[in-house]
Amino acid sequence: MNSFSDCRSFRQYFAAAFLTSIALVSAGRPVQAQTSTPQTKLSVHWEELTGPDFVKAIHQAQGTCILPIGILEKHGPHMPIGSDLLTSRYTAVHAAEQQYAVVFPEYYFGQIDEARHEPGTMAYPRELVLALMQATTDEMGRNGCRKILIVNGHGGNNHLLPYFAQTQLEKPHNYVVYIFDQRMPTTAGGPPKKTTNDQHAGESETSKMMIIRPDLVHPERANSESGADQHHLNLPDGVYTGIWWYARFPDHYSGDGSAATRELGEYQMKWWVESVAKVLAAIKADNESLRLQKEFYEKSEHPDSTPQ
Repeated sequence: MNSFSDCRSFRQYFAAAFLTSIALVSAGRPVQAQTSTPQTKLSVHWEELTGPDFVKAIHQAQGTCILPIGILEKHGPHMPIGSDLLTSRYTAVHAAEQQYAVVFPEYYFGQIDEARHEPGTMAYPRELVLALMQATTDEMGRNGCRKILIVNGHGGNNHLLPYFAQTQLEKPHNYVVYIFDQRMPTTAGGPPKKTTNDQHAGESETSKMMIIRPDLVHPERANSESGADQHHLNLPDGVYTGIWWYARFPDHYSGDGSAATRELGEYQMKWWVESVAKVLAAIKADNESLRLQKEFYEKSEHPDSTPQ
């Protein structure tokens, strides 16, 4: 075939292809090149967002962000060291998917000196714990987080976090810190529990981990150590000493993880996630905390001018 014939065949081929495309469009079957790309759903994970998407995410979240806090500590002989870390972030992420918010990455810099004798524990100096938490919330605020909800997954932070929130009044901040420190229902309901001592790595925590990471739970090992109260101290009510936890639970285990069930875990995790989602909705609607905080900062500069 000569070159002229080649060109003519080439033109005929493309003409036919063009007419075929027109026919497909007319028939309601658009060609692939004309298919529109669906809008990408914004992730709730801080670390997964691109720079431009992060800006959109903060706007969509109305400046509401979550700092889930766990810890690295022994959880009996049958649960992973990062149990509190895993549960708090799981809860925050699933709540944020219900009530959109941006969730900070895994954070485990809390108070855990009472477990320094156990393998795997990461216990940072108290000055560093507070400084790092402050620096983290300050950086979150600098990035547009005006309402920061700390979701606590670790009982050892129960006194630390309210103190941290209270000290936000020390100097002005352009954001508000909120604390949510409930990890299981406070009223009756759900599957009945089998144990009465259910604190650290016990029935409830083990049940929840069965839902989050069942591959990391070993209930058959739960009875290889005792989670019973050892009662090594005899002090009057109202007296506090830092060694109290070790005196009662020297193996850093309080309860009986072998009593755990998936049914209890499903019930408690559903409650926790839904509770955090409700808190997020309330925080988004809260226009007073930031205003009152600003008012307080202004008055605290000149306390002698505050009306008495």
